[in-house]
Amino acid sequence: MECSTVDTESSWSDVPHRIRAGDVLPEPWESLFGPLRATSGHGAVVVGQIGQSIDGRIATLSGHSHYINGPAGLDHLHRLRSVVDAVIVGAGTVRTDDPQLTVRRVSGPNPARVVIDPRGTLGASARVFAADGMRRIVVMLEGTRLGNSNDIETIALPGSGALVDPAAILDALSARGLRRVMVEGGVRTVSHFLAAGCLDRLHVVVAPVIVGSGLAGLALPPVDRITDALRVPVRAHLLGDEVLFDCDLSARRAPAGRANKST
Repeated sequence: MECSTVDTESSWSDVPHRIRAGDVLPEPWESLFGPLRATSGHGAVVVGQIGQSIDGRIATLSGHSHYINGPAGLDHLHRLRSVVDAVIVGAGTVRTDDPQLTVRRVSGPNPARVVIDPRGTLGASARVFAADGMRRIVVMLEGTRLGNSNDIETIALPGSGALVDPAAILDALSARGLRRVMVEGGVRTVSHFLAAGCLDRLHVVVAPVIVGSGLAGLALPPVDRITDALRVPVRAHLLGDEVLFDCDLSARRAPAGRANKST
């Protein structure tokens, strides 16, 4: 496993533009975000993001999570938002955290905001639906009616129970020109995309905090033996007093539909 230190004083301002132009980025940004530059004409490149404690918790037992990560980890999250076309969260994250999903801590454009709300349960007052000029998209199950504002885009997809197929979501977003995507939360949503083989990268930012008990960062199907566990190439980057683990999942990316492995 390689490890590097991120110099946060290095020039950032032109990175969001350069990654969209397909340019090689100056270090340290090429090592961090270069793998997200390439997109396929038939699909999307997708990164999952988790901020957690040393012992793998993203919140306490009561659900409190603001903020496990410190300034450096939060800056990285906002940089990720600024280099992707769209950020995906689940309806549970919107209800619990009421996130804005905007870029505020660094320079860069805001992404389109995509909410997976299979049954159309969220109200229009959620901050993620604020009419600020950015695209707002709700992914629902077929046959569901959205009670939000008419100017919010909707994507209706088939699903099983309350789950919508991640590959189908990515196909629909890609068809709408959103081909660099971050899956930000929550646990169920990130885990669903990971288990479905629909992540190219997974960024795990570990803060120097031990929570002891609480909500785990991932919830995947159990394995019987350690040898059955997912082991992937990883690069570690120091972000101040936090550590970013950049996990390369591209080799196991699901080849279904247009959400094929990026090239």
